[in-house]
Amino acid sequence: MTDHKVASPQEWHAARQKLLVKEKELTRARDALAAERRRMPWLAVEKEYQFDGPKGKASLLDLFEGRRQLIVYRAFFEPGVDGWPDHACRGCSLVADQVADVAHLNARNTTLAFASRAPQPDIERVKARMGWTMPWYTMTDSFDTDFGVDEWHGTNAFIRDRDSVFRTYFINNRGDEAMGSTWSYLDITALGRQEEWEDSPEGYPQTPPYAWWNWHDAYGDEPSQWWSDPARIAAALAAAAGEDDLDPAAPRPRPTHDTAS
Repeated sequence: MTDHKVASPQEWHAARQKLLVKEKELTRARDALAAERRRMPWLAVEKEYQFDGPKGKASLLDLFEGRRQLIVYRAFFEPGVDGWPDHACRGCSLVADQVADVAHLNARNTTLAFASRAPQPDIERVKARMGWTMPWYTMTDSFDTDFGVDEWHGTNAFIRDRDSVFRTYFINNRGDEAMGSTWSYLDITALGRQEEWEDSPEGYPQTPPYAWWNWHDAYGDEPSQWWSDPARIAAALAAAAGEDDLDPAAPRPRPTHDTAS
């Protein structure tokens, strides 16, 4: 490493600006890919699936917890898996450690759940030991085989229309490496982040960007006036971006202390 190029501050910033052009291209390409996901056809889930949960038996529809969308990660925690019975597999545990507070997903009408073959007492014990709080269910039938996660981890996205459930997307292998943040999970769902700058089919739910954000323990309370004032958000974005108010690749606005009543 000692022969790696060391630049002057001016050279370093110039190199960083050059790479930033490609990073913004990647951001916009990622946004475009998410827009294509939102236009993918849905696959009806006709079969009834049963899980064991902390409150007893649960159907796939129950896993939604009343919300419109559901994301299910198949974690390997069961007899025969390395780490049993003290741990889930190392890779699945690493994914679990990345998961942001699910309150943010819930605020976008989306539920995240993990599913394994381990009995509920073992799941609850390991969740407590590792500090994990996401809902975690026990598969009791062919859910893992039917949805491509019987031999390897993977993340399935679903949406419901009343009592009808549809599979909308699936990722596995290195695709799971990006999972964990609120944004990465929302980007694989049928409805996306549900913000106005997104390219979504007509009629999809959307709100101004930033306006729905909140502390994870404050959703349901009245939102901050700073975040809920469209004019203030637009002004902050314009100042930060310089050009495009709603450029998703532009810098995020920095909230300031609001002394107004």
